[in-house]
This record gives sequence, C-alpha cells and structure tokens, in this order.
Amino acid sequence: MFIQTESTPNPATLKFLPGLTVLDAGTADFPSAEAAEKSPLAERVFKIDGVTGVFFGMDFVTVTKSDAIEWDHIKPSILGAIMEHFQSGQPVLLEEDTSGGHADHDGEDAVVVGQIKELLDTRVRPAVAQDGGDITFHGFDRGVVYLHMQGACAGCPSSTITLKMGIENLLRHYIPEVTEVRPVGV
Repeated sequence: MFIQTESTPNPATLKFLPGLTVLDAGTADFPSAEAAEKSPLAERVFKIDGVTGVFFGMDFVTVTKSDAIEWDHIKPSILGAIMEHFQSGQPVLLEEDTSGGHADHDGEDAVVVGQIKELLDTRVRPAVAQDGGDITFHGFDRGVVYLHMQGACAGCPSSTITLKMGIENLLRHYIPEVTEVRPVGV
C-alpha cells in the first residue's frame, strides 16, 4: 500500500491519500480524541502524540497537528497508523452517518436554504475537499448564512478570505436573500 500526502492551505494540516475509498459518502470530522470513539481509524491516528484533529473524505484522511510538533516527526507514524488500519480489515466508522453534513432547516426560508445547500454541494464542497476539508450549512437567519468549517478548513489562516471573498460572493450573486456568511464552531 502506497499512501500519498498533499499539503493543504492550512500549515497545521496534511492530507493523506491511501488510494482506497475511506468513506462511501459524506465526510466525518473528529475534532478531538473523545469524538474519535466512533472510528477505529481516527482512534488509531489520535494515539500519535501531537495529533489534534482527524477528518475523513471520500478518498482521503486529513490530519491536524499541534504547532509544537513538526510534520517530519509525526508523519511516518501517521502513515503507519493509516496503513495498519486498512490492513487490519476494521471498518473506518463503527456507524454510518447519513445526514449529508448539513443541518436541517424548516420554515419560511426552506426554499432559500435549499438553494444555499445546492450551491454548497455543487460549487463549494468539491473545491474545499481538494484542500482536505469540508464546509457544511449550519443555519440561516435574517440574511446571514452560518457555515461549519471542518478538516483543513477549520483553523486555516485563509479560511476567512475563502468565506468572505469566495463563498459569500458566490451565494450573494445567486441568492439575493443572502447578505453575509459567518463561520460557526460546533
């Protein structure tokens, strides 16, 4: 098994490509070791000193490290943990999440929210997945769209620019009801 790595716009995050399907659909975010109990793979990666976050996409694993550790010191251990996991035959997730990542939203704004989710799914999420992250809909209130940033996007120095100059401009262009985009921490 050969695992490729790619840098991301977030210097604290590295994208690992095992050449296999990691998740059949959607994404999975593990911002802490406690959250990783649903995933044997995430638990294995969190056992490595300095790992602060694990994120899964369809064909990649994104790992975030603490600033106190250099990639050269933990990258071989992460590669080993990912390889051991896939060779073990264990599942990546103990239970599948079928929510698609977006928060539900009912009410009078349901049509606008549907348009927002559609644009996120077709234009935004594929682009941020290439950088090892994901952005999901969290809420919509009085013209403000609240988005949850995961994986390499969470804590990325360029995330504010991505939100304001990219996503906000895109949503405002296609959906006049949108006035602003803000990040949320979940």
